[in-house]
Formats: sequence, structure tokens, C-alpha cells
Amino acid sequence: MIAADIMTKNVVTVTPDTTVVEIARILLEKRISAVPVIENGRPVGIVSEGDLLRQAEPGAPRQPKWMELFFSADTLAAEYIHSHARTASQIMTREVISVMEDTAVSDIVDLLEGKRIKRVPVVDIGGHVVGIVSRSNLLHALVARAQKPARGDGDEDSRIRNAYLAEIRAQAWAELPDEGNVIVDKGVVHLWGAVRSPEVRKAMTVAAMNIPGVKSVEDHMGERLVSDAMTWSSWPAAPPG
Repeated sequence: MIAADIMTKNVVTVTPDTTVVEIARILLEKRISAVPVIENGRPVGIVSEGDLLRQAEPGAPRQPKWMELFFSADTLAAEYIHSHARTASQIMTREVISVMEDTAVSDIVDLLEGKRIKRVPVVDIGGHVVGIVSRSNLLHALVARAQKPARGDGDEDSRIRNAYLAEIRAQAWAELPDEGNVIVDKGVVHLWGAVRSPEVRKAMTVAAMNIPGVKSVEDHMGERLVSDAMTWSSWPAAPPG
């Protein structure tokens, strides 16, 4: 498997001028833990939950002056920026680590472990963001591979995945899944995420079974109750990235 086989293509991004408050809203609404910061189609930084949690709370006690003796001026300045920043450009991590579409999944695993990061943008040859791979994408791929050890064709799997996503986009009843929640391995389609009803869940699997070349469908999806409180009746087997 390579990055293109498991990445989420519909990447949620922000610009350098996006406000911190707007970024927090996006993370909550999309149920993600970080967003790439994009300028002219290329990643220039990334903002995570950790960056936002360091924002100053009005009225919160400040650390004692004597503790500042243990830190350099640069460290104190950087901490001030993180706690008072108002836009993505002021708070983002500027060292963006990325991979190419044909990067092997095993290499991505090594990269995330070695750099101690939770996700990595996928870029094309021109450096433009075309996807993102998170730890949850990797877990989905791991389960898919472990369940069906038979030999297969990576190009055929990509064709099946693209055909399935195209079919779902064309259906009025369908909830377009996070593309990272659709994994095809050796002709077996693995579906993750949560849907609003048993009927939609069944239709999602039927759509997959009707794609030429599909050997079977593994349904890992959960169902949610649609209410004012947006209560979830069950969760996907793996967490979102």
C-alpha cells in the first residue's frame, strides 16, 4: 500500500490569516485534531489542538516571575506568541513534514514514529497538497491488511476505491464518507465511520458490492442518532484522525 491508497483527499485546510477562534471551530465541527495551513496551494504550516490549548485565558494566573529565570528570552518570547496569537500564521508550526502520493505506508509509519507526529500532508510533484494521512488512516489500513492476507493488485484496488467514491458522490441518499474511511485491500472494501441510519449503512455496502472487481465488503461502520444533541449510538471501530 502507498499513501494514495489510504489518504483522505478532501483535506480541511486554513490560510495564514485564519483566526484562532475560527480554527478552533473547524476542529470541533470536523472532529479533527489539526489543520494544514495552505498558501498558494502549498503547505506553509500546521496548527494542532495543542497549539490552541496554549492560548491565554482571560483572568488566568500568570506564572511567577522567578520561574522566568530558568528560561531563555527566546523561549519566553515563543511561549508569549503561542498564548497570545490571533491568526494561524502566528501560532502554526512552520516545519511541515510531508510525503508523496507514492510513499509506502511502511515509510509513513516510520516517519510518524520518528518525528513523533500524528499526521502528515500528502503532496504532488509540484508541492501542492492532495491529501493527508493520519494515524487513524494507518490503523484502518492495518486492520484491512490483517483480515485478508491474500495476494492482490494495488492498481486494481485504487480503481475500485475511486469507482466506489464516485458512485457514492452520485447518490442523493448518501453521506459522502471521509475518504480515509474507505480502504480497499486486495479487492476487499473496508468501510469505516458513522452513518445516520441502518438503511444508509446497508446502501453503502450494497454500492460497494456492485463495483466490478470487489470480492467482499467489511462493514466497520457505526450508526448515529440524529437529534438536537447529536447523540451517538455507536462509534466507528477506529477513531477519526
